[in-house]
Amino acid sequence: MPNLVLLFAIAILFVGEGINIWAEMISARLPASSLFEPGHLFLFGMVIVGCSFLLFGYSLGYQSTKNIWIITAASVVGILIVEPVLAYLFFHQLPVKGSLVGLLLGAAGLIATIVWI
Repeated sequence: MPNLVLLFAIAILFVGEGINIWAEMISARLPASSLFEPGHLFLFGMVIVGCSFLLFGYSLGYQSTKNIWIITAASVVGILIVEPVLAYLFFHQLPVKGSLVGLLLGAAGLIATIVWI
């Protein structure tokens, strides 16, 4: 049976990465000069919540595995999965050739990191 605490920690990491990336995508559409307007300050709150999830996920994950590399890989996988999905949902753009190659190489590197322990 898989370690339920580790699965919970990974889920928390994915949610934290998702919240942070969501805030980044929203801010990408805003002019830089308007980021500090009162109507846009909720983005900073989103990042605080997202980072709190990440801190809790890292702490809980490390305590359950005693191996920081498992948690680091889970965090990177979260970014690798969540960011392209949110980028497509927010901007309705597919990656160009160079971006796609970079994404695929990043995925290959992540797989190599996990497989060759």
